[in-house]
Amino acid sequence: MRWHPLIIGVACLMASVFASASDLSEKLQSADHVLLMRHALAPGVGDPANYTLEDCKTQRNLSDEGRKQAQAAGQWLKQQGITSADVLSSAWCRCKDTAALLGFGGITVEPALGSFFDEMHTAKAQNQKLEKFVANRLKTKANKALILVTHHVNIYEFTGENIGSGDMVLAKVNANGKMISHTLIPRSQQR
Repeated sequence: MRWHPLIIGVACLMASVFASASDLSEKLQSADHVLLMRHALAPGVGDPANYTLEDCKTQRNLSDEGRKQAQAAGQWLKQQGITSADVLSSAWCRCKDTAALLGFGGITVEPALGSFFDEMHTAKAQNQKLEKFVANRLKTKANKALILVTHHVNIYEFTGENIGSGDMVLAKVNANGKMISHTLIPRSQQR
């Protein structure tokens, strides 16, 4: 039986996809990688005046498209072989909703993931809190993936990467939680 070149090409492509998928899940099971995700689409910039973290109605929230994005991201992560994850979130409702819609079970709010958009002068101090949190959490997470749902400003300060709504960054970190290298995973790749 002679194999058609197209069949061989498709088989090679599929093998490449599965190798890449297992690579992501393997990295996230290790003690030196973390996945940061910007909340899914929540139209606008910042939050309305006088918003409160206790009342989602006062905040900028996910749109219907954003909710679909978050669910699709969770499905994509599972297709990559990520079956177990600790999902932590900023206290903002758009982050908590994104984290919940990923579908990995319960989420935990982590203050180190909170936005400093309204207080940009605190960027360095907030990033140091995030690095310390990451360092401590990676020591105790076992082989679960560590997924952090946060804001653009936090991810930019941590990685130097400008990312869109729903984009992810796979970060390799040192023992102090400081990023060594990273790989951008744009939402368009999560299909």
